[in-house]
Order: sequence, then C-alpha cells, then structure tokens
Amino acid sequence: MFNMLNLLMLQAETADQPLLLPDSVQKANFAQAVDKLVNTDYHQLIANFAEEAVWVLVKILCALAIWAVGRIIIRWVLGMLNRTFERRNVDTSLRSFLRNLIKVVLTLLVILTVVQMLGVNVTSIIALFASATLAIGMALSGTMQNFAGGVMILLLKPYRVGDYISAQGQSGTVTEIMLFSTKIQTTDNQTIYIPNSSIATAIIDNYSAAELRRVDITVGISYGDSVEAARQAILELCREDGRILSSPEPAVWLAHLGDSSVILTVRMWVKNADYWDVFFQMNEKIYDTLPKKGINFPFPQMDVHVKKEE
Repeated sequence: MFNMLNLLMLQAETADQPLLLPDSVQKANFAQAVDKLVNTDYHQLIANFAEEAVWVLVKILCALAIWAVGRIIIRWVLGMLNRTFERRNVDTSLRSFLRNLIKVVLTLLVILTVVQMLGVNVTSIIALFASATLAIGMALSGTMQNFAGGVMILLLKPYRVGDYISAQGQSGTVTEIMLFSTKIQTTDNQTIYIPNSSIATAIIDNYSAAELRRVDITVGISYGDSVEAARQAILELCREDGRILSSPEPAVWLAHLGDSSVILTVRMWVKNADYWDVFFQMNEKIYDTLPKKGINFPFPQMDVHVKKEE
C-alpha cells in the first residue's frame, strides 16, 4: 500500500503538470477565460460573420442564376436543333434520340457548373464518377444494352416514328424512340414502352414500311352457286371503290372446297393508310351485295347417315 502511494506521488512530481492544480492556478485560468470573453471584439466577430454570410448568399444566388440561364440556353439549343433537323429533313426517329441525348449532356454540364460555383471541387466529383463508372455500368448492364439497342435501331432503321409495327407481342404506332425504350400507341389508345434491347433483337412486323399493301378477304359461298357470278360481282365492287388500285388488278380466286362452302379469296391492293377502312367496308359490301345476285352464304352443316340394321 505504501509502495503504491509512493509511486503515485513520484509520477505526479515528474509529470509536466501536477494531477491536482492548486487553487491559485485554477483561479488564474478562470480569470484568463473571463478576460477573453470580456475583451473579445464582438463587433468585429459579427462583421466577419456577416461578411461570410453575404458571401455564401452571393454564391447561392449566382448558382441559382447559372441554373436558370443554363435551362434557358438548353431550351434555345434544343429549339435550334429542331429547326436544323426540319430544315435538313433529318429522320424523325433520329431527331428524338439526339434531342434526348444532347439534353442529358447539357443538363449534366449545368449541374457541374452550379456545384463548382457553390465551392465543391468538381475535379473530385469527376474522379469519383469515373471510378464508379465501371461498377455502375455492371449494375446497369441492362440499361446500357437498351441504349446500345436504341443506337442500333437508329442505324439499321427497322422502323421509324409513325410506323405501325408488331413486336414482342405488342402492336401499335411508334410515337417516339427514346434513349432506352421505344414508345408505341395501340389502336385502343394505350401507351406501351418496349425496351430497346429486346425489340432490337426481336422479330418485327413493320406494316408501314411499304407504300402499298394487299388486302386479303375470304368469302364462302354455297355449293351449286356460280363462282364466276360471285367473281364478277366482287370485281365490280372493287372497280367502284376509288381506294382500290387498278394496278395491280384485284383478283378473286377459288381457294379450296370446304366442308359446307366454296371458299373464295379476294385480293386487292391499296395504299397503306387505306388498308383497314377497305378491309372492313369491303366485307360489309360483299355481305350485302352477293345475296342480291343470287349467291348465298351457307351455314355450317353436317350430313349424318343412319344405317338401319335388319
């Protein structure tokens, strides 16, 4: 016990400061702290604080001004691009893709400028972004594939804005080719987004690629009715309709003999925009006209023979 006390006293004496300060030293330290508080130039302190606050406010206002001016410049650049595209007759699909890409790049530049104005080291941000690019690219590999698919679509042009297509089990009119997806509008006014990566490698039916399109209609008439009379009646309807082209000529052929009817195939060429109107209206005209010519449409029927055993 005494050895322990002697050790503690020896450490206290050899230290730079004693473990317990004397009252006189404590009073002196307290008096010094009070003197600092009393003699502090609060006016200078407030002035320095106000100066710093004003400087921070100016930087914030400058950043907001840069953001507002940047947005105006971006809108002006996009408007100029639209006018240039229209003057040079650039493809509508390419217009949408380039406009979205340039808008994203310019917006990122404005954001970096605003961040730099606020005092953040942009070089560090760019370095951090560059180091994270690989990880982000791996995490968003599907998104990068969609971007690459959009580029392939614009280069190969399997469809364009305004075309009616069928792909990935969906059918509709292409309204926009974006960076990562293609937007189509269905006939019942639904908006569907198809990823570019999937549609770029899928089988695409483009119904609008050609200027002309053939309308095929199947007609069944009764056995015993004249095929030639039905042919002439249908061809007369085709000649009366100005939307049906005379070259190539419309044709009516006997396709095959069905179980209860003779099947005729009607083929007509029309402009792409007139396809569905001609298809539906010609079906109705044929249904109303043939019975007036003595040609009947048979009902499905089956002959049953009963054999009587003796």
